[in-house]
Amino acid sequence: MLLTGSEAREIADHLADDDTLTASLRVVPAGRRAEIRLLLSGIDQAAMIAVLRAIEGARSAPTTVDPLWMMPGHLAQHGRLTQSVTYLVNSARYSIVCSTFKFQRSSGLWKALRRAAERPEIILKVYIDTAAADTGRRRSGSPTTVEVAAHLHPGLTLRTKRFDGHQVRNHAKFLSIDHRFLLVTSANFSWSAENANLEFGVIIDNPNLAEAIEQELREVEDVIFEHVRPNGT
Repeated sequence: MLLTGSEAREIADHLADDDTLTASLRVVPAGRRAEIRLLLSGIDQAAMIAVLRAIEGARSAPTTVDPLWMMPGHLAQHGRLTQSVTYLVNSARYSIVCSTFKFQRSSGLWKALRRAAERPEIILKVYIDTAAADTGRRRSGSPTTVEVAAHLHPGLTLRTKRFDGHQVRNHAKFLSIDHRFLLVTSANFSWSAENANLEFGVIIDNPNLAEAIEQELREVEDVIFEHVRPNGT
C-alpha cells in the first residue's frame, strides 16, 4: 500500500548493490520512510529484496479502465464525474497530482483538494494554466494562481511560464491518485463542467501509466512551469 512499483524496484536495486536500507529509502518521500522501514525491519537483506520484487511485480499488472460521463441532470448512466473526482481525492492515501486549465471555487474538486492539503500524510501537487487564471476576463469565482497556492498550501502549485518566446498553455486535465489511479477527462475542474456540460473521462487503474505521466511532467517542470507561493513570490 505504501510503495509504487517503481519505488519498490529502485529500493530493491539499491539493496542489491549493497546500499544500506537508510540510503535505499531515499527514493521514497520522507513522509513514508519511517513506516516502510518499520515494515521491512526484522528480516534480512535477501528477504527485503524478495518482498520488494514481489511488490514490483504485483504493481506491474494492468487492471481496469472505466468510462465516466458527466451530463446535465441525471442522464449519465455510468457514474457522474463530479462524484468520482471527489471520491478519488478523498480516498487518497499519500499522493495527489492534479493538472487543470483552471479552477472555480464552486467546484467539488476545489473543496476536496483543500481537505487533502490539510492531511499531513498527503503530498499534493497541482499544475495550472497561468493565462486562464491570471489574465483576461475572469469570473469572480475563478481563483488566481496565487489564490490557488494559498488555498492548497502546503501543497505545491506550479503555473505555466513562457517558453521559446510564447506563454505555455496547460490543457492537460487529469488527476493521479497514489501513483495508481489516473483520471483523464475533457472537463475543466469547474462548476459548469461538473454540473451542466457534456463531458467524458476515463479512470484507469494502472500504476505504470500513472507513474509515467507524473514523471513526464516532473522532467519538464523547470522548463515550462514555475513554483507559485502563497505570498505571491
